[in-house]
Amino acid sequence: MSPRSAEPVSRDAVHHPVFARFYARQSVAAEPVLGAHRRELLGGLSGRVIEVGAGNGLNFAHYPGAVSEVVAIEPERLLRRLAVSAALRADVPVDVVPGAAEALPVKSEAFDAAVVSLVLCSVRDVPRALGELRRVLRPGGELRFFEHGRAPGKLMAITQRALDRTVWPPLFGGCHVARDTLTALREAGFEIGAHRRLLVPAKGPRLPTSYCVLGKAFRPDDS
Repeated sequence: MSPRSAEPVSRDAVHHPVFARFYARQSVAAEPVLGAHRRELLGGLSGRVIEVGAGNGLNFAHYPGAVSEVVAIEPERLLRRLAVSAALRADVPVDVVPGAAEALPVKSEAFDAAVVSLVLCSVRDVPRALGELRRVLRPGGELRFFEHGRAPGKLMAITQRALDRTVWPPLFGGCHVARDTLTALREAGFEIGAHRRLLVPAKGPRLPTSYCVLGKAFRPDDS
């Protein structure tokens, strides 16, 4: 399947043109740090994969050859166009389509795996988005996640909550820095697999976005 973007659409689910331009530049600059985490995130995947919040497509270069197809959902128009360009350079088939995490435009139980990478911080309704991910995964399917969120220290956690209530979401495309990925996954009915907490970047000053978790979760086998 050739890469495509289902344009035009009457109204984008997300419209942050200023942030999108900033993110496109910043994410490329950060790739020397994040590239290794992307490879770890995607290593060993196979079959049909849905990636939600694909951004400008920096994950595409890291999908292993055993992946038969990636359906990449991106709601922001500028980032989606950049993702289409990245899909053309990928070694696996990538289909880039518009859509929101809370209403994925795909059939139920259609995918072997799902990927979320630095996206749950910015979705409007985390429980609904995770419910959609569970819906589109086959029973026993795997969810790979790499997200930033709540800090373990009290002072930074207080700072994060204050930022989430004030300036951070409007400035950074709806991003929230104090969300708890693991708790949200459990509450959505996923089984947490192997995971690890990490600081990004590993050295230097701690930022509100430095506290990350990378790992796997699974849709329970309902049989």
